[in-house]
Amino acid sequence: MFENLIERLESSFKLIKGQGRITEVNISETLKDIRRALLDADVSYKIAKTFCDEVKQKALGQDVLKAVRPEQMMIKIVHDELALLMGSEASDINVKGNPGIVLVSGLQGSGKTTLSAKLALHCKSKRGLRTLLVAGDVYRPAAIDQLKVLGEQVGVDVYSEEGVKDPVSIAKNAVKKARSEGYSLVIIDTAGRLAIDKEMMDEISAIKSAVNPTETLFVVDAMTGQDAVETARAFNEVLDFDGVVLTKMDGDTRGGAALSIKAIVNKPIKFISSGEKMEALDVFHPTRIADRILGMGDVVSLVEKAQEQYDEEEARKLHKKMARNQFNLDDFYQQIQQIKKMGNIKDLASMLPGVGKAIRDVDFDNNSFKGVEAIILSMTPYERENPSVINGSRRKRIAAGSGTSMAEVNRLLKQFDGTRKMMKNLASNPMASRMMRKKRR
Repeated sequence: MFENLIERLESSFKLIKGQGRITEVNISETLKDIRRALLDADVSYKIAKTFCDEVKQKALGQDVLKAVRPEQMMIKIVHDELALLMGSEASDINVKGNPGIVLVSGLQGSGKTTLSAKLALHCKSKRGLRTLLVAGDVYRPAAIDQLKVLGEQVGVDVYSEEGVKDPVSIAKNAVKKARSEGYSLVIIDTAGRLAIDKEMMDEISAIKSAVNPTETLFVVDAMTGQDAVETARAFNEVLDFDGVVLTKMDGDTRGGAALSIKAIVNKPIKFISSGEKMEALDVFHPTRIADRILGMGDVVSLVEKAQEQYDEEEARKLHKKMARNQFNLDDFYQQIQQIKKMGNIKDLASMLPGVGKAIRDVDFDNNSFKGVEAIILSMTPYERENPSVINGSRRKRIAAGSGTSMAEVNRLLKQFDGTRKMMKNLASNPMASRMMRKKRR
């Protein structure tokens, strides 16, 4: 996400590096390069020009502190303007009501059905809402079946009417069912088309009028760039939606849609979605995204992702085992599973300040844990609990059973030994112990 823009902006700031102060002369070339970087990221010319004009105005009006270099001041100004361009603050969705109703709209292929399931999981797990998914796409082959499969994956009920071709009637009946059976939230997946047409717009408008949703979301494929922005404008004129969801962010290295859409339709981006995993839905935080674009990382989001997988009781047990040097390969395996649940490894690493640049050209395989997992699972329960008993003959058997080599088994055991030592030291740290005691209260 934003890889090309990150790289271009980085080179832009080098143009002002070494300057004693900010002047109109020495920032003109920097701003020219920033504008080109934004245009290459598929940001419209008008928005890119306005953005650079605002940066220039603020930069020339700034008194540069002696402790701050001109390029640092420019980065700060650009950061604040990027955050402002994208909406400044995160915007929540309105799920209040009896029940709350979310209407999901967008073009065919934008990822509405997958997004509906992701949103259902988000509302269920983070807000504790009993959610009903509604199969309102009666045209696309297998759309209803797809939603049922996804609903089963996330543990959410799906309402459908087989053979019925009236999505307005389906939506109204679903809301009635939700109201009578105590559902807190209804998420309606609607049909899309390959292009904007009157029939589609009339149908979505009719559904909206019939159920009066508390939240109308427009789902758009981020990889369509400026087309996404124009589609958003057309939908907004008819639907007056409440917010935008950008999907397929993992496939877009430019990010123009994220930077442009708020300025064009004056509606906030509420979520970004990447990948097929049901957990891969993030609240859109403009300031954090600006941090990522400027190579500052996003530690807050990384911590939040870790906390989502955090089990307080299990953490206390693990802390005790670490303190007693009883951390074993079963625990090691469980930690790997927790990391995998957090998302794409490269994306997680890029949230650490300074790491994004270092790993830009490194290819991370999300299946890289498979060899490690195979080795651990090829051990007996006794071996996983007591790694010290794994001698040469046992290592040979484990290598054969896991389809790996003796060298790989040896490497894993060495890594595990290092991890165990580190964890013991961490557990003996007084500050860490105090934090764990605080958690117990």
